[in-house]
Amino acid sequence: MHDFSPFELLSGRHDRGLVLLADHAMNRLPERYGRLGLPEDAFARHIAYDIGIEALTRRLSARLEVPAVLSCFSRLLIDPNRGEDDPTLIMKISDGAIIPGNHPISADEWNHRIETFHRPYHQAVSRTIAAVAEASGKAPLVLSLHSFTPAWKGIARPWHAAVLWDSDHRAVEPLLRHLRAPGDITVGDNEPYDGALKGDTLYSHCMMTGTPHALLEVRQDLIGDEAGVAAWADRLAPIFERLNADPALHRYEVHASRAGPYPAV
Repeated sequence: MHDFSPFELLSGRHDRGLVLLADHAMNRLPERYGRLGLPEDAFARHIAYDIGIEALTRRLSARLEVPAVLSCFSRLLIDPNRGEDDPTLIMKISDGAIIPGNHPISADEWNHRIETFHRPYHQAVSRTIAAVAEASGKAPLVLSLHSFTPAWKGIARPWHAAVLWDSDHRAVEPLLRHLRAPGDITVGDNEPYDGALKGDTLYSHCMMTGTPHALLEVRQDLIGDEAGVAAWADRLAPIFERLNADPALHRYEVHASRAGPYPAV
């Protein structure tokens, strides 16, 4: 276990005031878990990680010279974008795939995964946000990067990208506006998912602290290769720069969350 880090920090200028996050960057597992009883091809699917996001985050972090925190473990092991008490933290089934290594699971193993993978990732996120706040002397802007499947249950998704949010719209409105300005892509506003999720990464680190933030999803077929990643980095980098240059997105302002109770499972 000692050779498996639950997170990776990408270096950058903390005084720039911007932090990038990638909760589902990788599809890796520590050796002790094998493949959780799943076939190898399961780890090339969206159930294991957010396709394209590791490469996109690395490129944006380097181009913008800002720090980023990447999760290094597959969401099939434990989902870093869920609260510790969320019943969907460790999934027994994901998009039709039964995960034998997650069911049955003992309370000790459940807690081990929290303490060894989930919690260290979030501690790294907290430390990075705090370091950027200290170095910049202002509230950081936190942008979380994810990707979504081109189709769900056989129905094609028309969005090229989407912005998800809870009730703090400060970074959301300008992000949507800049993404839509060229007129060449369809951008979802809290679709195909609603961004209000109790206990998720942005809820815990931003909603509860009043830190400006937004979550951006890119459709996976658009960033599934190097050319797609490069094109989207070219699209997003100047937008992120504009957002980060706005003083209104560097102030603490707490908004009441729309997130309800955890779902029954």
